Amino acid sequence: MSTAQVNNSKITVYVVSCWIFAAFGGLMFGYDIGISGGVSGMDDFLIKFFPNVYERKLHAKENNYCKYDDQLLQLFTSSLYLSALVSSFFASKACQLLGRRPTIFMASVFFIAGAVISAASEHRWMLIVGRILFGVGVGFGNETVPLFLTEVAPIQLRGAVNILFQLFVTIGIFIANLVNYATSTMHPNGWRVSLGLAAVPALLLLIGCFVITDTPASLIERGKEDQGKAALKKIRGVEDVEVEYKEIVAACEQAKQVKHPFRNLVKAASVPPLVIAIFLQIFQQFTGINAIMFYAPVLFQTMGFKSDGALLSAVITGLVNVGATFVSIYAVDKLGRRKLLLQACCQMLISQLAIGGILSVNLKETGTLDRTLAAIVVVLVCTYVMSFAWSWGPLGWLIPSETFPMETRTAGFAFAVSTNMLFTSLIAQAFLTMLCKMQAYIFFFFSAWIVVMGLFVIFLLPETKGVPIDSMVEDVWKKHPVWKKLFKNE
Repeated sequence: MSTAQVNNSKITVYVVSCWIFAAFGGLMFGYDIGISGGVSGMDDFLIKFFPNVYERKLHAKENNYCKYDDQLLQLFTSSLYLSALVSSFFASKACQLLGRRPTIFMASVFFIAGAVISAASEHRWMLIVGRILFGVGVGFGNETVPLFLTEVAPIQLRGAVNILFQLFVTIGIFIANLVNYATSTMHPNGWRVSLGLAAVPALLLLIGCFVITDTPASLIERGKEDQGKAALKKIRGVEDVEVEYKEIVAACEQAKQVKHPFRNLVKAASVPPLVIAIFLQIFQQFTGINAIMFYAPVLFQTMGFKSDGALLSAVITGLVNVGATFVSIYAVDKLGRRKLLLQACCQMLISQLAIGGILSVNLKETGTLDRTLAAIVVVLVCTYVMSFAWSWGPLGWLIPSETFPMETRTAGFAFAVSTNMLFTSLIAQAFLTMLCKMQAYIFFFFSAWIVVMGLFVIFLLPETKGVPIDSMVEDVWKKHPVWKKLFKNE
């Protein structure tokens, strides 16, 4: 690690504004995660688009776990993530050919279009088209923003800066829960307000595109060396950037030799980060977090809370989510990635097992939990959300964005984003049906996955704290007891 990389930078107002404006891409994504579950539980929305679900909800005493089990209702949530899955590969190409900033700009435009169409929907097909446009915006934003933040951050703050994306995701979820709580009494168009307000974070991101610079790595990669050097001086706040500039140029020269970055993902230097990126995204979803965040109001109604109480409980979990992400910002560059992930596995496992145990014994197909047990479940959900928010949430985005070599960085990260979207859509599409079939045992299902995740971290995930992003192969992969075997013939 060069001294210049560590010390030769200043934290200026400009660079902080770049971080914050880019991180509004996370606010956009988080708002959508939070808004979906609340809107799905609003009577006015169900009457207009899903009358069969509304009829079943009126007879909720028939089965606590199955009143929202409807494939079309789940498609309302999951269609966004299928759209994001496909669009992330187009975003990867846009990132490479046009740069990070124009791709972020496109993300905000697609998202605003999705918000307008969703809020104006009169038919179910309009609702789905709006969700697909939301998805394209999410695909472009989630592909580009974490890469942007990683590439503009000084090495000693790379983890904390990248986690701003996840922090804004959690803030977006929290704001969405507050909005749902407020609009749930605005009959008959509260759901329109909830969906339409998604345009606000996208508009802030759009404005930010006129403030932020493109990243030095992106400019140099596209042959704009002078602009890249100027951008590097601007984001570092100093004139002497020669050492870091030469390292970026060398990495870009190596990247130019690669004509087919997706094909090069099977070469030794890219295999470890590709495997880790894909599995981190799979595991992030199989913690069960998005099942809880999408459907928190629905989940709390299942436990016997009234509609307002359910939304309020979701607001509480959203607030915990935001607060705990600050822990990650503080700790990730001090404690490292592995310690946070392993600690969280233990905490999430205990929380999920306890929730599953309480519900399996006390919440049958009819009836409700008593108030004390319901309060305990809310506390356990908060404990679970807390541990996720300082570990698998932010680090699932940070680690893939910092571990790929330059020549396969956008292609590799596209696989990470698309994997995340694929498994997010699977969970979104399947969760309410799984809740109906498995009932409380769904929490034991997610608990088993948490054990697998912990073993993955222990044996396959190296520590990347403090390692320059263009030195990962030499400093990390070639020294790891498992991954070094890939490099025997080099």
